[in-house]
Amino acid sequence: MNDAVGSEFDDFLADEGLVEEASAAALKRVIAWQIAEAMKVQRVSKKALAERMHTSRTAVDRALDRNDPGMTLATLASAARALGQRVEIRLIPEGDWAHA
Repeated sequence: MNDAVGSEFDDFLADEGLVEEASAAALKRVIAWQIAEAMKVQRVSKKALAERMHTSRTAVDRALDRNDPGMTLATLASAARALGQRVEIRLIPEGDWAHA
């Protein structure tokens, strides 16, 4: 495996000033996926989740759309809470990224 490939991409993101944006987008996508998986396990429909969140089904669709840039962590946290879960975000020292 070529270890340089990942570091070249990281360098590109840093050079373009996109590291934080890419990290945030990846984080949102992972959380949205985890919420969808929890819904499957718990057999909770989008309609039922919307009712638990006191919102519309459209809002749930947007929260689960991993490509929606307007999806907020607050909305994802609300969806997670409605499924008996919580969102946890933690800081990791830069040198530990590869091991996270």
